[in-house]
Amino acid sequence: MADVESPMQVEENVEVVPAVRSAIVRPQPVSSKRKRFKSPSTPRSRSRSRSRSHSRTPSPSSSGSRSVSPNSDHDRKPILPKLIDVNSARRRERERQLYRQYQQENELPPPKKREMDPIAEQEMLITKTRTGGAYIPPHRLRQLQQNVTNKSSEEYQRITWEALKKSINGLINKVNISNIKNIIQELFGENLIRGSGLFARSIMKAQSASLPFTPVYAALVAVINTKLPTIGELVLTRLILQFRRAFKRNDKTTCLAVTTFIAHLFNHYVIHEILVLEILTLLLENATDDSVEVAVGFMKEAGSQLAEVTKSSNAVFDRFRAILHEGVIDKRVQYMIEVLFQVRKDKFKDNPPVPEELDLVDEADLITHNISLVQEDLIVKEHLNIFKYDPEYELHEEVYKKLKDEVLGNDEDDGESGSESGSENGEDDESGSEDEKALEQKMQIQDQTNTYVINLRRSIYLTIMSSVDYEECCHKLMKLNIQEGQEHELCNMIIECCAQERTYLKFFGLMGERFCKLNRTWAEAFEQGFLQTFETVHRYETNRLRNVAKYFGHLLATDSINWTVLSVLKLTEDDTTSASRIFIKILFQEVSETLGLKKLNERLKDPYMRQSFVGMFPMENPKNTRFAINYWTSIGLGGLTDELREWLKNAPKMIMQQAQDAGSSDSDDDDSESESESESGSDESDSASKSDNDSKSEDDNYRHGDRRSSRKRSGSADDRRRSGRDQGSGRRRGRDRSYDSDRDERGRDRRSVAREES
Repeated sequence: MADVESPMQVEENVEVVPAVRSAIVRPQPVSSKRKRFKSPSTPRSRSRSRSRSHSRTPSPSSSGSRSVSPNSDHDRKPILPKLIDVNSARRRERERQLYRQYQQENELPPPKKREMDPIAEQEMLITKTRTGGAYIPPHRLRQLQQNVTNKSSEEYQRITWEALKKSINGLINKVNISNIKNIIQELFGENLIRGSGLFARSIMKAQSASLPFTPVYAALVAVINTKLPTIGELVLTRLILQFRRAFKRNDKTTCLAVTTFIAHLFNHYVIHEILVLEILTLLLENATDDSVEVAVGFMKEAGSQLAEVTKSSNAVFDRFRAILHEGVIDKRVQYMIEVLFQVRKDKFKDNPPVPEELDLVDEADLITHNISLVQEDLIVKEHLNIFKYDPEYELHEEVYKKLKDEVLGNDEDDGESGSESGSENGEDDESGSEDEKALEQKMQIQDQTNTYVINLRRSIYLTIMSSVDYEECCHKLMKLNIQEGQEHELCNMIIECCAQERTYLKFFGLMGERFCKLNRTWAEAFEQGFLQTFETVHRYETNRLRNVAKYFGHLLATDSINWTVLSVLKLTEDDTTSASRIFIKILFQEVSETLGLKKLNERLKDPYMRQSFVGMFPMENPKNTRFAINYWTSIGLGGLTDELREWLKNAPKMIMQQAQDAGSSDSDDDDSESESESESGSDESDSASKSDNDSKSEDDNYRHGDRRSSRKRSGSADDRRRSGRDQGSGRRRGRDRSYDSDRDERGRDRRSVAREES
């Protein structure tokens, strides 16, 4: 009891700040627990010898408390008197002021945070943790990477491994339909051979967590499988082993996730159909509610593709039908089987094998793995999921860099070499700008899949079909912001939509007329469409042919397109087919109904465009002219053939006149020769009346003369032959008259001689 000091003695021994002297009751260490005594003068018994003493003398430390190091004077918090105040905020402020004043008097330095050696911290964060996966902030990780520069060291490889794991996991988590192409390029930028286990684990984990994105993950695996088949085989092996474990444990959730992934990989031809049939056989062999439910979901995803590649799918559906007829399973599962049969009846229209946006692999690049479900030598290869020191790290990195350049191209290296050579040669600013433009053009990715054209056609079709009238349709189509050079796509889509209708709708003609009158560019596009349509008109059915002909007839009648496009029409028997004749018939009947026959005839006789209609009204050959006249008359447009009929009527005379003009020089020579012969023949006929012998000789001379003239005329052309025939007939008539006169004279001579003799 003598060692214990009273509270009043403690207050006398403590040096207290005057500002807070009135509030002091007793000194006590800050770290000690607050304990209230009943009375300051109450003596303590020996049973409480373990209680704290009110004196400043340090009490012996208990076994559970830590002993204070004698060298840690700066770290020890000073012992200050305890303040009692009703207002807690004021009490804390007074304690703070007291501590600050005490600190100023004793000049205690502020406690410093102990700094750790960067190398030691790196070893602790990277090597001392169980998996090496302790979270390191990015800025801290960059500092650690800067400190470690030796690529062959284990610390550097471990840091690179952690970065690879984060990169692969992040890329897989953010992949979707819109950015899958970019994600694939970024994934190939990472070392997928080193991180194959990380990739397989991340993609399986992401797929099981988000089943609606399974088609995207399957497409990603399919693309990587074309370049790195070992990764595709690893993913498939792990999926099969995971399905085995889940099936044995009756884990329906895992079985659904794994079978969905396998079905979509089968749709991308990564898996052979044997594995799909084995899984279905296993699930339906001993049918339970869960196994049938998993099989139904599996068949919905893979049924369409399975029906295309093999006929065994019919046996699978027969097994489903038998299970349904047995009626052993739950009603809910029976309804699921009925829904599956309805999906099959609808040809899996809501479950396409591969969406159009995810069809990224060519058939020539497909690699299919034939792995069986009961194969025993399947290995998970868990060692690929953890870090392992690689003594040939740099060599393996160079090998993968070459592979990456083959897959992604080496445009970046070409760009760097080009810039270096430009700087070394000291080219001027203009050449440098040209090189930059060339590099930009080289770096541009050209989409050869016609994705833009397909999307544009889809938008045009939906806009046309959803519009009420042609004005609304034109307004919506103009808002599509069609790129320059793609105008023909709009024109072709309008023509195709018009051709697909059962009957011709004036809606399409008015829409084409509006576009042609808005801008000359659209009119030229429709004119080009007319030429292409006429070239391929023999491929059209009758209904499509009628709709397209009426459509272009409306454009011609409204002067939306130029009539010079009719220059491609040649109305002859050799240049037309049955389809083209039907097309021309419907085309001009539509124009005639709109303009009228009189106005149409005036338009066809326009001197400025007459040359464009020469093929429809041929006048170079009577045969073609007759064909054209018969054609126009048969379709009810005979009023257009007046000029053709007039020409055909005068054709022989015109041909003869042309032939006469062509052979006028030759005919003049023949005429002069024939006239001289006829004169000499007449003189000889007068003298030959005296004797028969002379007359016979004269007849022979006439015959020889005719033969000579015929020989001269035989070498002339066809036209000259026609003119020669006419001239020869005139000469023969003259000769016949001379022969008749000679015979009369000879007859008279004979009669006179007979009288004399009698």
